[in-house]
Amino acid sequence: MPAVLLTLLLGVLLSLPVALGTATPASAHAALTGSSPAEGSVVDSAPEEVTLSFSEGVAMSDGSIRVLDPRGKRVDEGTVRDLGGADDAGGGSGGSTVKRGVGLKSGLPDGTFTVAWQAVSADSHPVSGAFTFSIGAPSETTAAVPEQNADAGGGTVGVLYGIGRYAAYAGFVLLIGGAAFVLACWPRGATVRPVQRLVLTGWVTLTAATLLMLFLRTPYTGSGELADALDLGGLRDAVGTKPGAALVSRLLLLGASALFVSVLFGAYARDRDSSSRRDLVFGLGLGGTVVAAGLGATWAMAEHASTGIQTGLAMPVDVVHLLAVATWLGGLAALLVSLYWGPPIERAAVLRFSRLAFWSVTVLAATGLYQSWRQVGSWSALTGTSYGQLLIVKVGLVALLVGIAWISRRWTARLGETAEATETDADPAERERERPEPAAVGKGAAETSTRTSGTPGEGTGAGSGAGAGTGTSENPGEATGTGHGEPADPKRAAQLARQRTAMDAARRKKTRDADPVRAGLRRSVLVEAGIAVVLLAVTTVLTGTEPGRTEEAARAAGNGSAGAPAERGGPVELDVPFDTGGEHGKGTASLQLDPGRTGDNTLHLLTTDPEGTPLSVPEVKVALTLPAKDIGPIPVTLEPVAGENGHWAATGVQLPMAGRWKVAVTVRTSDIDQVTENRTVRVG
Repeated sequence: MPAVLLTLLLGVLLSLPVALGTATPASAHAALTGSSPAEGSVVDSAPEEVTLSFSEGVAMSDGSIRVLDPRGKRVDEGTVRDLGGADDAGGGSGGSTVKRGVGLKSGLPDGTFTVAWQAVSADSHPVSGAFTFSIGAPSETTAAVPEQNADAGGGTVGVLYGIGRYAAYAGFVLLIGGAAFVLACWPRGATVRPVQRLVLTGWVTLTAATLLMLFLRTPYTGSGELADALDLGGLRDAVGTKPGAALVSRLLLLGASALFVSVLFGAYARDRDSSSRRDLVFGLGLGGTVVAAGLGATWAMAEHASTGIQTGLAMPVDVVHLLAVATWLGGLAALLVSLYWGPPIERAAVLRFSRLAFWSVTVLAATGLYQSWRQVGSWSALTGTSYGQLLIVKVGLVALLVGIAWISRRWTARLGETAEATETDADPAERERERPEPAAVGKGAAETSTRTSGTPGEGTGAGSGAGAGTGTSENPGEATGTGHGEPADPKRAAQLARQRTAMDAARRKKTRDADPVRAGLRRSVLVEAGIAVVLLAVTTVLTGTEPGRTEEAARAAGNGSAGAPAERGGPVELDVPFDTGGEHGKGTASLQLDPGRTGDNTLHLLTTDPEGTPLSVPEVKVALTLPAKDIGPIPVTLEPVAGENGHWAATGVQLPMAGRWKVAVTVRTSDIDQVTENRTVRVG
């Protein structure tokens, strides 16, 4: 059963990065909260520049804001200007708006203009979008959103980057938590191969993931083409950004952590002198804490903690939060491999980890509460945004993990009376039998024989034979002799040594597995580890999800999710049943708004009776209102279409802004019978 559970756990661990990578990239982090000219607006004269307002810091290079005229020709000057607010590196510390702008060429014609933009939010994720505005009057436009950046943050590059982010968190947890488990809980673990392999796996995984993410920064935030990962010029530019600098800093700190690991599993593992070992513990503890905090800071300086409100407090809190997670979950992984593949672990070590885990969870809860308030901000955002919903899932997983840990603690308490006896008070004769025999010298299988006699009389003589013999005889003629035969086959001797080692390991494992208390502890720790894998995945997804506070700010500004490209719209179709109360007063008014976007539209309305037959009515009216912006009602003048019963149409229906429009449909079926029905539709 444990083998099956371990297989399932491994399968989940390997499949989660793929699931994370194939998920849709985070829709936004820096939300577009406004623009000038406004989206869908009609201005009397050509503006001198286009400005964009964001909810937090963004990085935009020249050409990141493109303005296209009705024929699709670029009319912007190309240079993106910082117009105030928080800087690119830090994001807004106080929630102020960040503005970027681009100048426009002179002599612009009337018509509809398209603005396409792309940026890297201050928490390292690419965001983009597009909208239109008109000069003089709306017009047809052939402009299209530039395609070269359409795949930023998605596709194969997005999959690989998502895998890298998950692997980086997992490697950090194993490296920091495994080392902390050895230093703080089980010093003997420094000599245990499974624990050593776990920590080294964490270091290798974190290093490889960091290199992968560094090379993918250019295509991830730009073209989306995997081949651009080898673009050295793009790599140089990526290193100059805040996320790139954080990844380079992480690589440098990983070099220092390699030295730490070599000392931990080298000098520290071999040292048996108590005084020098204490010095090593102090040095490793101090140096390890500094390196671990530095590694944690590479996330804090490049993701959510570095943007929004109170960044000066949020960044160190985030570092402490990451260290608490790593100490708890990484220590749990080290305990798991020790229980399944290592030598019997002392009860005292398990109890020390239990106390360490308790304080880690306490710190995790305190820092997580602050982070939740900072990123969510309101109860409505907790339940009404993706970030808030994922946060609820994370809290539930932590609670479940704490519950399973309580069960593990009960198993640990039951180890008390038998654990030390099992590990330290074993029968000396049994230990002697388990000790590997030294290889003998001889022609065939090594053989040693001893003959003992009760009568004095010893002699020494040379002999020959298959082995070495020593004897004492009661008869004077018998001698004690030592003979040296031909050397043994080294391959055969090595094979016998491996067999003895395997038999000893199997015997120890059988004895260990026969302990029901330890078996129960192993099972509960295995379940904890499985939940921890899922928790780590949810945490990784959270770092790629737009914070609830930001998402609500974008909604309040009427721009939805700023990272998603602005919707280009499409024909809006709406069926409105009506009943005027008079004769032949029941039917349906079917509306179609084409193309269903800001600017110029055509509205068709068809009235039918309950059987679907066209119904001719004396009059229909339509009025459009955008409550969020206090626009309207805008009356629509409908004219009957010649030769078609019940068919009405209107051209030149102007909708200045995208949003949720209220449609009021009035149908009159006689001189006194009429009714007005209201519906809401999304436009643009």
